[in-house]
Amino acid sequence: MISKRFLTKAGVVAATLVISGAAFAQDTVKVGLILPMTGPFASTGRQVSTAAEAYMDVHGSEVAGKEIELIIEDDGGVPDQTKRIAQELVVNEDVDILAGFGLTPLAFATAPIASQAKVPMVVMSAGTSSITEKSPYIARTSFTLAQSTVPLAKWAAENDIKSVVTVVADYAPGIDSENSFSKEFESHGGEIVEKIRVPVANPDFAPFLQRVRDLEPDAVFVFVPSGVGSAFMKQFRDRGLDEAGIQLIGTGDVTDDDILNDMGDVAKGVITTHIYSAAHESELNDTFKEAFRAAGGERPNFMAVGGWDGMALIYQALEKTGGDTDGDALIEAMKGLAWESPRGPISIDPETRDIIQDIYYREVKDVDGELYNVEFGKEEAVKDPVKAGQ
Repeated sequence: MISKRFLTKAGVVAATLVISGAAFAQDTVKVGLILPMTGPFASTGRQVSTAAEAYMDVHGSEVAGKEIELIIEDDGGVPDQTKRIAQELVVNEDVDILAGFGLTPLAFATAPIASQAKVPMVVMSAGTSSITEKSPYIARTSFTLAQSTVPLAKWAAENDIKSVVTVVADYAPGIDSENSFSKEFESHGGEIVEKIRVPVANPDFAPFLQRVRDLEPDAVFVFVPSGVGSAFMKQFRDRGLDEAGIQLIGTGDVTDDDILNDMGDVAKGVITTHIYSAAHESELNDTFKEAFRAAGGERPNFMAVGGWDGMALIYQALEKTGGDTDGDALIEAMKGLAWESPRGPISIDPETRDIIQDIYYREVKDVDGELYNVEFGKEEAVKDPVKAGQ
């Protein structure tokens, strides 16, 4: 008898398939982890995959009587590749769960496959608010840009910043952050002097930052994808914005822990808001950092904690279903789960399947000769403001 699950998966790709006995093996749960392991966003893939492997090293590879098999695939950060790999993983590898997704377009490309195949899709890094609305089988363990940005706009208005120029990468997360920052900042009486959008891949920030300097705002708000912050900071310094007294504020992507130490003194004093800092003080974070290093990484960043918690979500959902890998049962089990993460307490909103978490205020400081995002405050249990406002 061919299972209903096979029929739904067969709908993904119109092809005649040979069904092997192994495809229906019940003792192994396959997790297809699709990430950019090469190309300009390879640091995201490296951070998430290392953290996922570290989680399994610490917690073992068996859950609810099932052996977890992690299949890591490189999409190079190209949406067509992500979609093709997801199809192959569902149809040929018979994966039970899709996971990863380093950038929003990659998650968007895969969402229809999750819906058609009824396979849960755990988003571990992409941050556009609407991602979880693209399929009822998506849950997220990373963050949304609005979730991180709204508290920063509130902080800026309360700390004598009257005028801001926004500089964001020109794709969905950048536009999310631009909109949420501007709306919140203006609601507190602040002025957005100009909104600047820059190319996502290989941007030259120099002309845009010269424009910022000419406008002379109190601060520049920036969002760039993980890994691009070092180039932004170099040109921020080269254009003399720090010497001009223009405060740099942004989401934590720009002072990514993975590259922060390479930025030098220009990064000191930068104020950001985000979900995780390697300097977060907790016993669990110490365990996380030690496991990450043992798995081959150096310093984990906010992408890594999304990968760690993505595996935690999968493990807990399997325990809740007693090892049942039916897609509907698994996604239902993920709703409302709550646990302690290396970043602090988190949970999965049962209505939106998005993450609820604390957002931290941080300042870059020298700690024992290394640069860290040092937390100095937080907003507790923050939901995605976009969905909360609907």
